[in-house]
This record gives sequence, structure tokens and C-alpha cells, in this order.
Amino acid sequence: MSKIAFLVPLFPLVGFLINGLGRKFLSKTAIGIIGTGVIFCSFVTSCILFQQVCNASCEHQTFNAVVTLFNFIKVDAFTIPFAFQVDQLSVLFLLIITGIGTLIHLYSTAYMKEEESHHFGRYFAYLNLFVFSMLLLVMGANYVIMFIGWEGVGLCSYLLIGYWFKNNNYNYAAKKAFIMNRIGDLGFLLAVFWILLKLGTVSYGDVFANVAKLSSFDITTITLLLFVGAMGKSAQIPLYTWLPDAMAGPTPVSALIHAATMVTAGIYMIARSNILYTLAPSTQAIIAVVGLATAIFAATIAVKQNDIKKVLAYSTVSQLGYMFLGLGVGAYTGAVFHVFTHAFFKALLFLGAGSVIHAMHHEQDIRKMGNLKKHLPITHFTFLFGCLAIAGIPPFSGFFSKDEILAATFSHNPIFYYIGVGGALLTAFYMFRLYTLTFLGNFRGSAEQEHHLHESPLAMTIPLIVLAILSTIGGLIGIPEVFSANSHWLEHFLAPIFAASNKLITPHHLEHSQEFMLMGSVTAIIILVIAITILVYRKYTLKENESNWGIGKLLANKWYIDELYDVVIVNPINAFAGFCKNVIEKSGIDGLVNGVGKLVAYSSRQLRLLQSGQVASYLLIIMLSIVVFFLIWFNDTTITRFLNNIF
Repeated sequence: MSKIAFLVPLFPLVGFLINGLGRKFLSKTAIGIIGTGVIFCSFVTSCILFQQVCNASCEHQTFNAVVTLFNFIKVDAFTIPFAFQVDQLSVLFLLIITGIGTLIHLYSTAYMKEEESHHFGRYFAYLNLFVFSMLLLVMGANYVIMFIGWEGVGLCSYLLIGYWFKNNNYNYAAKKAFIMNRIGDLGFLLAVFWILLKLGTVSYGDVFANVAKLSSFDITTITLLLFVGAMGKSAQIPLYTWLPDAMAGPTPVSALIHAATMVTAGIYMIARSNILYTLAPSTQAIIAVVGLATAIFAATIAVKQNDIKKVLAYSTVSQLGYMFLGLGVGAYTGAVFHVFTHAFFKALLFLGAGSVIHAMHHEQDIRKMGNLKKHLPITHFTFLFGCLAIAGIPPFSGFFSKDEILAATFSHNPIFYYIGVGGALLTAFYMFRLYTLTFLGNFRGSAEQEHHLHESPLAMTIPLIVLAILSTIGGLIGIPEVFSANSHWLEHFLAPIFAASNKLITPHHLEHSQEFMLMGSVTAIIILVIAITILVYRKYTLKENESNWGIGKLLANKWYIDELYDVVIVNPINAFAGFCKNVIEKSGIDGLVNGVGKLVAYSSRQLRLLQSGQVASYLLIIMLSIVVFFLIWFNDTTITRFLNNIF
């Protein structure tokens, strides 16, 4: 049965080709059916593979099928196969990518209906290619195939962020995402070369089985380089600034990038390479610090953003920071669990934001909204469920996954834990500020906007309802054992993936009473923060020339990091490029080449004067030429003897 694995990425690839080549001929209905249908077919195939893996797990068998299609690179005895790996980790990500992807494609059929037919086809072709690339990334059985998918999602993000290419600001955001990801990708590529140099293979099975052949320096270097790649793709400090700007793309694209595909690639890569990271404690420490710093830093920015999508974007950066914190403290299952739950509630929140923007005629400033619960009841309730999930309120999914990461962090370093709790409180604050300003209080938009407010069509609300249900019950696959023994299904399911690492990690289990106390106290404080936030912002009124000052201005301007990058990196590079263009190229290289041309032209103009047509002039030239010839061909001694003989 695992031989059908190739169908999972094949379906979206076929959809990309059909919609891409037929975008000028197919109707919007046909394009929507094809684009959504191929992803649904991949989802069904993924479910079959998942069931096969589950059956093996229930029988306590190790399931790790490698399906080789052909040899991608073969030089003498060196071979890199084009192969797919089907195991617990890959099938879990397949369900996330294809399941959430299907809902986003369905949502897009209504959200993008105003687009012209050929642009509509281009949009769905890009979406299908995006999903194909992400599937290739998680299914590859070696680092080279992963890298192909890795670069593919980078390309597709560029195409989708800049989908409305007539807007130069959107093009700038697309280029920014592409370039910043290339910085990280260089680290990934260097790590692959290092692995090849030391082990002569890039296949997961061979690499992980031969880690003993690597020195401590090799492992640390490889893991750090891989982490650089993860920092770019999963938007960690300092390579995070592209992700908020990615909001330039259509809202469903934001949901796809932030929830189910691109930004989770770095988490997947580190989770897949877990044994390497377990053997590199210094790298893990760096990952934990960077993840925690990113979680807090992005959360502080989110509290003062007024664009509904920008708040969610910085929320994604912050939640990714928590996932890296989990990886850094060795809680691999917890990090993957948070990827799983985050996919549900973040896709829900972005699609809910899209429903709001759709109803508000593309207005995205939450200060100009309010009381939308009256006009958008389904969007309101589903969005509320997403907010409760991301804030970590039980029994919603985010509570279980975030609690698992924080509990592991407390065992590893209590200081990190308390900082992480601070980030959780900020999350509750900015999400319910967003919720309150959008759905509660009085409507602060124009009378025309209020007159046209309406709930979104079924193609948009059905995905919201499904995601709201998943955001509510999705955490049940990882109920902590403090509630019931052997209740953490996901931990048992992923155990074979992390078995080698778990043997090397000293477990630090909290006492049940201590875990209950931490869990209960944090939840109580979060609820208090939510209540205060709603009370403060439900009576908000829009003021003319409203401005921030002090720390508020600093946060509203995102700590001026983009401006700092401009001063430290962008402007010097542009100045150097200008110097190369105007001085080295124009005055130097071009000056030399043009100078040679001018010299030849000038010399030709002067030499042509010798062709005067006067016989006397020609005789003079002949005589002068004989003298020159005489001087060249006779050396100094000969000339001296000749002159002595004369005189």
C-alpha cells in the first residue's frame, strides 16, 4: 500500500499543469473544482497511508517505508535516489498539509471569485504548486529531495505574495520574502554538502545510522547550518521580517503559508533530524534562546498592530518561537503537537480575518470595525474559538500543546518557563484586543460599509466551521498523562521517530501536583487578562489623528527593525552597488572599453590625414620610414661604426 505514496504529490502537480496551461480556456467553476479536487484526492491518499501506519503502530511494529521511484543522481557508486519516506512523522504532516490545504482551496473558490478567469486559474495553479512543493519537502527520504521541496515553497511564496503584481509594494514584499529565504537556504545547502563530505550519503536512514562517525564539531556545525535554514523558512530572529510583509498576498495564501505549509518546514526539518540535534546540546541551547526571544519579541509587536492580518502574522512568528523553544529543550513531540494544533486555529483565524475583510470591502484596520458579531454570526463564533485556542484556554487545542512545551521548559530551565508564560499572557492580550475591537462594541466604520455587511457564502463558512471544530477537539490527541495514564496518543504514535533521541535525553517529569498547580495558575491568569482586555477595549472609540508615543510608538513601528536593517544592511549594499555601477563599471570598466574605442577612432582620424594624395608627401614618408627601419634593425654598435666610417 505504501507504493501509492507517489500519488500524494502527483495529484497537485497534475492540478498545477491543468490549471496553469488551461487558465485562459477553463471556466472559474472548472478551475475551482480541479484545484480543490486534486488536493482532496491527496488528502484521501494521505488518510490511506495514515491508516496503514496506524495499523502497524497498533501491532507494535515499526513502520518506515522508503518508496524509491528512480535514481535522481548517480555517479559511479554514489547515488541519491528520488525516494519518499512514509512513517509516523511524514504522514502526520501529510494530513495537515492536504487537509488544511483542501479547506483553503475550497475557501478560495468564493474569496477570489471577483478575479478574472485567467488570473483565477493562475492563482489556483500557484496554490497547487505550493502544496506539491510542501509535500515533496515532507515526503523526501533524503536531504536533497527535501531541499528541492524547500526551494519550491520559496518560489511559490514569491509568486503568491506578489500575486497582485501591479502593486509595486506587493512586489517588494515578494522579493523580500524570496531574498531572506535565500539567506537561510544557503545554510541548509552548506549543511547538505557537509553531510555528503563526511558520510557520502544524504539519505535519512544512512545518515542517522552513522552519526557515530561524525565528530562533535561536525555535528554542531551541521545542526547550526540546518538551523540557519530553519530560521529563514520558519521566520525566527533575525530572519523573521519577511513573514509580516507576506500579508501582501491574498488572505487564503496567508492562511496556507502561516498554518499548513511553509513556516512549519523548519520545525519538520529539525524534528526529522532530531538525533543530530540531541547530540549537539550547544545548538539546542541556541535554538531554545532564539525561539524564546522570537516568541516574546513578536508578541510585543502584535499588541500595537491595527491591521487584522498583521496581528495574526506576528502571532504566527511568536507561536513558531514556542515551537523552536520546544525543540530546543528536547520536547520534540510537544513541538510537533503545537504545529498540529497551530495549523487548525491559525488557519481558522486567517480565514476568519478574510471573511471580515470580505464583509468590510477590503478594510483591514480593526479600529474601523466593531460589533461585527451582529452581522457575521458564524465568523464571530468560529473566530472566538480560534482566539480561545491560541490563548491556551482548556479544553481548546492550543491549551494542551502549549502546556506541554511550557512543562518541558520548566523542567529544563525555570527562567525560560516564566518568560514563556509572559509570552502566553501577551498572546491572550493581543488576540482578545483583536477580537474585541473587531466583533464587540459599536461599529466604527462608514455607514456604507455597515449597510453592506453580510455573512460570507457557504464555501467560506464551511471551512471556518470545520476548523473551529478541529481547534476545539484537536488537542485531545495529546492529553497529558497527568489527567490519565497512556492518554497522550500522539507521543506514543511518534515514539519510533524520536526513539534514538529519547534514549539520550534524561527525562524530567514534574510531580502531578506541581503540574496541576502550574497549569491552573497560568490558565487563571490568562482568563484574567482576557477579561480585562475585553472590558478595556469594548468601549473603544476611534479618535481623529490617533497616535502612539513612547513605548507604544516603538511597538507600533515594530521596534524599527526594518529601518535598522535598511541602515545597517540595505543602504550600505545599495551604496556599494551604486559605487560599482557609477565608479567601477561606468568610469572603470566601461571607461576603459570606451577609451580604447575612442583612442582607435581618434588615431584613425589622424592617420587618415597622411593619405593626402600629394607625391612629395609620400616620398617624405618613405624616407622617414627607411630611417626608422634603419634604426630598428641595426644595433647601437653597428650605428656607431657606420657613423665613425662617415666622419
